[in-house]
Amino acid sequence: MSEISDHLEVSTAAQFKALGHPLRHRLLFALGQEPATISQLAVALGTAKGNVAHHLGVLRDAGMVHVAETRKVRGGTELYYRRSVRRFGFSGEGARANNTVALQAVAADLETAEPDPTFTVRNLRLSAGQAAELAATLERMVDELDDAGPGESRYGVVVSVYRPRQPEPAGP
Repeated sequence: MSEISDHLEVSTAAQFKALGHPLRHRLLFALGQEPATISQLAVALGTAKGNVAHHLGVLRDAGMVHVAETRKVRGGTELYYRRSVRRFGFSGEGARANNTVALQAVAADLETAEPDPTFTVRNLRLSAGQAAELAATLERMVDELDDAGPGESRYGVVVSVYRPRQPEPAGP
């Protein structure tokens, strides 16, 4: 079984194009820990095998997934796909648009999440320093989490500190 790299900085137009569909993000989420076949992924994501095969092909061509192992089954060969890296970073012109597509993928997962997910959105006034400290603290907390290993359930974690559009100040 091939090893996976630790990090890939997604920054080119071709890489962002490969991530231009929410199902591709969901496939990367699903392949987060262990290899899986097209059939296993189709069942897990509630979509057709042909759909999964197409999107895996796009991700494979972009170097984001690879065939980790093969097994002979009833006269055929089963391919087990794995993510090529543990963690993706996003920078450059496509990063902002990628956030929207990634959040669409998370929203699709939230619709069927069991048990009901914890989901909190809060807007409050922070100084730039407070916002930076909060972002760093949340990132550190997520980075320091250790994987519980095989046999445990997967959980998605979405962390964002963002500054929404500001209303125009009231006139005199």
